[in-house]
Amino acid sequence: MAASSRSGVTRKVWLLALAVVLAVAIYTGGWFYAASALKEKTLALLGGQEANGISVECTDAEYRGYPFRIGLFCSRVAVDDSKNGISATLGALRSAAQVYNPGHIVWEVDAPIEVRTSHGLTVSSTWDSLQSSLIAKQAGIERTSTVIQGSTTSIVSSAAGQSFSLAADRTEMHLRQNGQDLDAALNLQNARIKAEGLAELLPSITTTMDVTLLGRAGMIDGTDPGGLALYGTEGEMRRLSADLGEGRVVTVTGPFSIDQDGYLSGRLKLQIEQIDAWRNSLAQAFPDMAPVLKTVAGMLSALTGGGQSASIDLTINRGKVFAGGFIQIGEIPPI
Repeated sequence: MAASSRSGVTRKVWLLALAVVLAVAIYTGGWFYAASALKEKTLALLGGQEANGISVECTDAEYRGYPFRIGLFCSRVAVDDSKNGISATLGALRSAAQVYNPGHIVWEVDAPIEVRTSHGLTVSSTWDSLQSSLIAKQAGIERTSTVIQGSTTSIVSSAAGQSFSLAADRTEMHLRQNGQDLDAALNLQNARIKAEGLAELLPSITTTMDVTLLGRAGMIDGTDPGGLALYGTEGEMRRLSADLGEGRVVTVTGPFSIDQDGYLSGRLKLQIEQIDAWRNSLAQAFPDMAPVLKTVAGMLSALTGGGQSASIDLTINRGKVFAGGFIQIGEIPPI
């Protein structure tokens, strides 16, 4: 090979190497510039909610993931909705999105989480793992899904003087903007409920909820003027079911609302399968109520001519639950 040919090849190799180094340098600079801009934009977005009475703190916020991912990391997250009297604290947050698809974000957060409301409700949860993903759009978040493994939740209502705990093997939550409305779905697998200091009230139960909150699409990304609270919300319960197995299923459907004081109202339809089996299970959990449960089960069976399935209309007026519109059977404390 002639010397001129060798020198031409050498120049091409050096030019290629220089182009690669230049491309890497430009990409690296672009990544860190994007990370810095995203950090400033994120902090500005979080701070911008203060006009709605919502403050969000992301302690030690920084972006990581170079070279192929980019994600927000926080050592602690705190949310305070002073307008509605709701506050929440969470553990460390880790998130990531592929550089080529920044609108699809996966994230996880460490336990515990604690939520408090001005109505005396305190909810605290721990879990083995919490992983989530969301699809972002220009104006916010379009939809999100969350899977929690091995969760235990404690719920205390100082207003009602009640406390109980809920544990579940697996929890799935899905949120989606549907025009101006928010669609929400929840599934709890092998959930166990017990009152403070007592044994489990019922056998493990699988619960499914499918609900639409009217006009609350902005709750998914913090742009809703009502903030995080459900106060003043109307919705449609498409399905709320509790399954104890062996055909013992209860289903609730119908419209509902929650007023500014946190009280639930609505006109719901309750469908019960295996009436006697439910009566026996509830009587074991609440022996003091066994005579009442026997009477109610008899009334439900009479409605169906002695069958084991029944449908009954429930009216809820500011937390007071009425069967058939006039027989009060319970009361739900404000949230």
